[in-house]
Amino acid sequence: MAETKQESPLHVVVFPWLAFGHIIPFLELAEQLARRRHFVTFVSAPRNLAKLRPVPGELSPRIRLVSLPLPAVDGLPDGAESTADVTPEKVELLKVAFDGLAGSVASFLAEACASAGRDEEGHGKRPDWIIIDFAHHWLPAIAERHGVPCALFLIFPAPYVAFVGPKAANDAHPRTAAEDFTVPPPWIPSPSPLAVRLYEGKRIARGFLRPNASGVSDMSRFWETEQRCPLLVCRSSRELDGPVCDLLCDIYGKPVVPSGLLAPYDAAAHAGVGDSNDEEEASAAGLIMRWLDAQPARSVIYVAFGSEAPLTPALVRELALGLELAGVRFLWALRETSGDGLLPDGFEGRVAAAGRGMVRVGWVPQVRMLAHGAVGAFMTHAGWSSLVESFLFGHPLVMLPLFGDQGITARLMAERRVGLEVPRDDGDGSVARDDVATTVRRLMVEEEGEAFARVAKELQQLLRDRERQEGYVDELVHNLLKRRNK
Repeated sequence: MAETKQESPLHVVVFPWLAFGHIIPFLELAEQLARRRHFVTFVSAPRNLAKLRPVPGELSPRIRLVSLPLPAVDGLPDGAESTADVTPEKVELLKVAFDGLAGSVASFLAEACASAGRDEEGHGKRPDWIIIDFAHHWLPAIAERHGVPCALFLIFPAPYVAFVGPKAANDAHPRTAAEDFTVPPPWIPSPSPLAVRLYEGKRIARGFLRPNASGVSDMSRFWETEQRCPLLVCRSSRELDGPVCDLLCDIYGKPVVPSGLLAPYDAAAHAGVGDSNDEEEASAAGLIMRWLDAQPARSVIYVAFGSEAPLTPALVRELALGLELAGVRFLWALRETSGDGLLPDGFEGRVAAAGRGMVRVGWVPQVRMLAHGAVGAFMTHAGWSSLVESFLFGHPLVMLPLFGDQGITARLMAERRVGLEVPRDDGDGSVARDDVATTVRRLMVEEEGEAFARVAKELQQLLRDRERQEGYVDELVHNLLKRRNK
């Protein structure tokens, strides 16, 4: 990585939303900053910090973990600190608890600024920046009182950030009905594929535009946060996202700096090593690895839908029966709140007896699974973090997008011929087992699967150009240094 000349290292506070799909790329960014000899204070709830993989030893002096306990909220399970701890319908209560951190954050920042001098170095130096997430609409005002600028780090791919657009563009071209989202927004040059299906538009109108239990809609959170941040950072690269990266600056009217894809290179390099300190989790991982070791090379499709996927009983049933119909080997990682009692009667026993399938309900070390030689494809919700992990190992994709940015991302990946999207009913988004089976077989069994595998390998080479990816972080650091308060 390039050396960055500077008078003094930065002290950056990094504070992600309470979902591991956000926490992990924020941690990757924190480690990249620490590798460049800057100091990072990483903030989250206590249990989330305890679940993080260990920071590499040479970086640990530069990364300080600060835990802020969440306030109790009626209806939120005890100990729930991330989206992985709750069912999808209770995520809005997690946002209520998250907003309750405003007082703790204000106290933390006041102390950090009062006890620090600008001439100090390390974590004793007053923060130069706070890097925040989409949900932090209340934090920029707190930071402004202390003269600390905020940067909004968007972990979503650049095309989705363009599709959402800033508040001013949406005010000029209102989108309130589901149908409004099924065509590209007018601020995107034509022709453009940036649109969603009708069932996805319904979810945006219902779930993102309307206030939830916190009293604020997700879209309002994003818009309020974005408006008060002088710098936006997007988890993207020009090689993958093309001209959309540069278009974002015009759309948002401010600097939008790509961070690169922030792939988990260190985790991939140590993928054969156990990465859980929990005895039960380590035992489960060992069982999975032994099962994979017994399978032929590239014969297994790994199935996982992230830490906050809204899997309904009907969807789980059709997925299960579709995988069984496909007749291919599979490893299915189900989050606990999705797997409890939702699988069809006798399903696990049948696929296990046939030697074709394994289901693990609970934690699974995903990078280790994707790195295993028996895995030949990935069935995914097309969450950006999961796709970046998959790119590292060159796996073609079967995609079943579930919410947010995933539909647009899946369509762009399908257009790029790195994988296939499972067909869904346009009106209600329902999935049929026959379509699951057909899509899986096209990728895993039919001859056309080889073409998808070739494109996946091309993306692997792109992502493994680590020098180029590191260059994006150097560009980001240059912007943070240039714009920090003097």
